Amino acid sequence: MDHSPGFLKLSESARAAVREVDVEEARRRMSQGAVLIDVREDLEWEEAHAKGAIHMGKGVIERDIEKNLPNPDAEIILYCGGGYRSALAARSLGEMGYRNVVSMAGGWRAWHAAGGEIEKTDTET
Repeated sequence: MDHSPGFLKLSESARAAVREVDVEEARRRMSQGAVLIDVREDLEWEEAHAKGAIHMGKGVIERDIEKNLPNPDAEIILYCGGGYRSALAARSLGEMGYRNVVSMAGGWRAWHAAGGEIEKTDTET
């Protein structure tokens, strides 16, 4: 995906300001209780997502995080498609007082390429 220069500049600034982990480290942290949050758009989430993840899209995570994870010390791993939106969201959560937030480098693409377990949302009723 081609990103605009302004978005890339903003995203790179966020990536420099937050901690990133690779897929293996994310899996290790999840096995120890870290919460994995998918910040992609609804349609991306519905198509497929990392097994065990919860969904709070980038557009709503700042609004919804405190009611879903009120503990500012909770260990949180964010991912998006490629690591840009999750870095932006991680920086925002840090500014909100969350102290243990990381972004998964490479996002969904890295998770999928590494053979991470996936789930599909059952949208049929």
